[in-house]
Amino acid sequence: MAESDAEVEVRALFASLLDAWNRRDARAFAAHFRPDGEAIGFDGTAMKGPDQIVASIEPIFAHHLTARYVPIVRSVQSLGDHVAILRAVAGMVPPGQTDIHPAVNAVQSLVATSEGGGWRIALFQNTPAAYHGRPDLVAGLTEELRRALRLQEEGAAGEESGRAAE
Repeated sequence: MAESDAEVEVRALFASLLDAWNRRDARAFAAHFRPDGEAIGFDGTAMKGPDQIVASIEPIFAHHLTARYVPIVRSVQSLGDHVAILRAVAGMVPPGQTDIHPAVNAVQSLVATSEGGGWRIALFQNTPAAYHGRPDLVAGLTEELRRALRLQEEGAAGEESGRAAE
């Protein structure tokens, strides 16, 4: 079944959000949110509005080399004409490393709204995928994320070789 325009746009919004994180750009990350949008970080920190998001994330980027996200979108569901929810999982590759760090695998949820000017985030929640007492689930998710990482790297290598050929 083909994705609707809304599903495509919400996936693009999510990809752009994580790209901003991966580039360590707090302002670009926050720009994806509605004025009253909220982000709930991996550690439970709740941030409301782009200004608070920037104030919380900028110091993290300034003082820590953050890991980059490797996401897998599980679903995008329309909740009406102007609201959608995206569900995803994500792994993280620490700086200077080449593999997913299983201890920080996450389940992510994003609620987006469309108001004439495109889709914006109303809520983004990033929850640890600890699966307490179920190491098989941690291992399974980590392997799935490793496959996504390999695909991501193959895509990046293809883009680089395409640019080199120009």
